[in-house]
Amino acid sequence: MRMDIRVITPTYSVTPQITPADIPAIVDAGYKVLICNRPDAENPPQLWAEEIGKAAEEAGLEFHVHPVTHSTMTAEVIARHHDTLAAAPGPVLAYCASGTRCSVLWSFAMAKEMSIDDILAATEKAGYALGQLRPQLKFLAEED
Repeated sequence: MRMDIRVITPTYSVTPQITPADIPAIVDAGYKVLICNRPDAENPPQLWAEEIGKAAEEAGLEFHVHPVTHSTMTAEVIARHHDTLAAAPGPVLAYCASGTRCSVLWSFAMAKEMSIDDILAATEKAGYALGQLRPQLKFLAEED
């Protein structure tokens, strides 16, 4: 299986599920941080975050686990994702089943920092049409 890395911004990209064997290519591509947004329950044990994380850390990548589903995309998870991105020492690659959840989570995390149009244009360019999120993005952008 070949990775399908999609660039959202120069510092944030997403991809569908990866394997430990993909880690060298991720490092070679210049990523410094890897984020797992996929719950282990969706994967066989060899693709659980712990296995990917071991390979990532052995290769010198910073590794974070922010598992999320549509029903667990809470303000806390969004804030944790935002804080990880803000503290990242270099480009970030996030993965889930298809890259969509990673794109949605990034969109919500950036709601106060970018215009809604810019957020939606960035995800659309990467192949994720998220226009249906406009009301939630507006709410998050205006939230105190």
